[in-house]
Amino acid sequence: MRKSGGAVTHMQQNSISQEKSNVLNTVTYLAGSMEILNHMGTVPTKEPFDEEIINFLNEVSRVLMGMREAKAYPDVITLGFWMRKSSVLNLKKRFEKNDGDLHVGRGIVFHIAPSNVPVNYAYSLVAGLLTGNANIVRVPSKDFPQVWIINKAINEALQKFDNLKYYVCLIRYGRNREINDFLSAMADVRVIWGGDRTIAELRESPLAPRAGEITFADRYSLAIIDSDIYLKTDNRKKVAEDFYNDTYLTDQNACTSPRIVVWVGNRKEEAKKEFWQSLYEIVKEKYKFQPIMGINKLTSSYLMAATESGVKIEAHKDNLLLRVKIPEIMEGLMELKDNSGYFFEYDCENILELRTLCNDTHCQTIGFMGEKEIIIPLLQSGIKGVDRIVPIGKTMDFDFIWDGYDLSERLTRTIKLNI
Repeated sequence: MRKSGGAVTHMQQNSISQEKSNVLNTVTYLAGSMEILNHMGTVPTKEPFDEEIINFLNEVSRVLMGMREAKAYPDVITLGFWMRKSSVLNLKKRFEKNDGDLHVGRGIVFHIAPSNVPVNYAYSLVAGLLTGNANIVRVPSKDFPQVWIINKAINEALQKFDNLKYYVCLIRYGRNREINDFLSAMADVRVIWGGDRTIAELRESPLAPRAGEITFADRYSLAIIDSDIYLKTDNRKKVAEDFYNDTYLTDQNACTSPRIVVWVGNRKEEAKKEFWQSLYEIVKEKYKFQPIMGINKLTSSYLMAATESGVKIEAHKDNLLLRVKIPEIMEGLMELKDNSGYFFEYDCENILELRTLCNDTHCQTIGFMGEKEIIIPLLQSGIKGVDRIVPIGKTMDFDFIWDGYDLSERLTRTIKLNI
């Protein structure tokens, strides 16, 4: 975009318009259009939890829940439940401000979704809408079926909510600095989901002086399971199913997916035997395994065994599920992690043994099964990591408080009323 010292002439406006067209002609629009994107700067912001937005999201949910294709993907169904009106109204109770001031969206939010997690972009979009903003969302580059399903529902719902068409633009494009520059210059807030490399790349594209940025860097997560509690659970197969959803649904690529399973309690070996067998049966039935995944996991496990003494690769039937038992929590452990069913495993006698792992700011989520009292000493030990603790099966459940950010604050501005 060009600036001049005086008024912009008709010729300059045409030049700017042509510049926009040239920059954006390689963008694929999955919802919205170039005309809608160019018009976004003129649409008014809304107050958080606007009634029309809530009704629109409820319609998206209704369409999603009725789609036969969606039923094959638990992550899509979970998204559909999360967008229901009753669920959103619960969010409103938690995050609506009643301080006498006026709260409105920041304007345009430019979201960059991770390339390897199918539904993350939709949660980011919903957060932007519910906080009163117009949204440009770069969807995953990989052609996930979940993306097609969700976008179909969004586009169908937009036909009933024509007033909202200028608040949603879903796009796809390859690595392109010019497009990044253009969309970043438009943004009042830039939200980057995608790890350290993506953040560094996007930060080469400047923001306007008053624009804000929220970044979600590379993170890792773990699971802690009390063996005694697990063996007392009536539906232990459900625990394995929940853990499958936490991990295999995203090939363990999500920052919330546990990379290490920590066992506490007195019946570790008995619990492990049943848990891993139940998980294996689910994986064998549901998971779409590719040979390259097995090669990568074997390579990682051999490298781990060669690097650290005392490491044991647990016996396994095939490469669907690979467990690497570690004798201690060592520095840099997560630099050796892998995905697609690759788990470190650790027997813990004292919860403070996990302090090294959790004192890293890259440590995000603990999927937990046990009594709360077990984990409190770890959290009170002054660790710098761990942003959330949730039950096994809930690690991917999205919330407005994420990675320590309150999105209801970061995506809105406050008009102070002292009158």
